[in-house]
Amino acid sequence: MTAEPSPPLSPEISAAHPDEPPANAHAAIQVQDVGVKYSLRFTRKTTLHRSFVNLFVRQPADEFWALRNVSFDLVHGESLAVIGPNGAGKSTLLQVLAGIILPSEGTVEVDGLISSLLTLGAGFDQELTGRENIRLAGAFLGIQGREMAERTPGIVEFADLGPFIDAPIRTYSSGMRARLGFSIATSVDPDILLLDEVLATGDEVFRAKSKARVLELVRAAKGVVFVTHDMNWVVEFCNRAILLQKGRVVAEGDPAEVVAMHKEHSRQAKAEREAAIARALEASGGGALPPDAAAGKLLDG
Repeated sequence: MTAEPSPPLSPEISAAHPDEPPANAHAAIQVQDVGVKYSLRFTRKTTLHRSFVNLFVRQPADEFWALRNVSFDLVHGESLAVIGPNGAGKSTLLQVLAGIILPSEGTVEVDGLISSLLTLGAGFDQELTGRENIRLAGAFLGIQGREMAERTPGIVEFADLGPFIDAPIRTYSSGMRARLGFSIATSVDPDILLLDEVLATGDEVFRAKSKARVLELVRAAKGVVFVTHDMNWVVEFCNRAILLQKGRVVAEGDPAEVVAMHKEHSRQAKAEREAAIARALEASGGGALPPDAAAGKLLDG
């Protein structure tokens, strides 16, 4: 089975594609053999009997590696997409880059101011207004109150929330939160911008503005890292991509090629799941069914 070729880009999109960073561009992030390990023993109920047995019988370690042996560099002027199936470790990687999670092994070196928008509403106080949350975000980022006050009109204008800017955040839709969060994250003139699937929300007008703003950052020699399931975005607006699977980098390079590989792997995984469903139904005496019918029978049951 071969991957389908990516559809040709329109002239407008092709013109918007970020240029390749210069060969001597300075590294903004250097990731070397990073791994993140979680212990699963704290997620399970332990009985008194099990605790007593564990004192005398050595049990195998209950460990899960969310990331393992991850290495790459991000240079200034580069827009890097991180893609992969659910549970591949994409969001964990961004949290490591942002300094929220410390790696269990390996090193991460960052040169510059990082601004991140990893989760809708993260860092917002639900009872404060949008305008008050702008000031709060500035304090978290270490920006002086006077400087943040000067930036606020531009943030408000870009977010385009109308009178809702003075309403509590708890009254906002997910799209409104994304607009305010993105406006704040990109207003502080970051050297490195981290985005986790937040631009999938919002209307088309704001998404177009957001893409234009990201391209401005890239062309101003900033580094941008995306986690996204929007493959069109990856091909059109990134100049490099990484494919993660089960916490490991399985491909890195040209966005179109990495996206094609991801789609091929996704098709193979889907075919394997459908074959497993058909085998299970046949073994249970239900007879082999078409994939869609088999999935429907399982759901009905």
